[in-house]
Amino acid sequence: MDRSVVTEWVAAYEQAWRSPGTAALAQLFTSDASYQPSPWAPTLRGLEEIAAFWEAERDGPDEVFTMTHDVLAVDGQTAVVRVEVAYGQPTAGRWRDLWVLRLDHDGRCRHFEEWPFAPDQPDGH
Repeated sequence: MDRSVVTEWVAAYEQAWRSPGTAALAQLFTSDASYQPSPWAPTLRGLEEIAAFWEAERDGPDEVFTMTHDVLAVDGQTAVVRVEVAYGQPTAGRWRDLWVLRLDHDGRCRHFEEWPFAPDQPDGH
């Protein structure tokens, strides 16, 4: 795996988020994938749980946002990606995330771990 594979996967993830329904998840994730939406959240397992989470979390295919990313590291089948998302109205918010991805040899994700950060989160001091 190289940076171009990761970049293509992130672009497909964004496109799936912007699309109605969750059918595209089967192209992104293995059937038994694990998906951890934050380090403290329970891990979702399998496409059905991931799909239910997506439907609950997003406003739908018309959700207004911009997304940029930077592939920070690739080591074997594991990648770390910094993602920035800025939502428009009515949600209006910003996030900067770190994603830890473990892709299968076919380019689908078998493990997704998200470390989300918002500007109004306490900084721990």
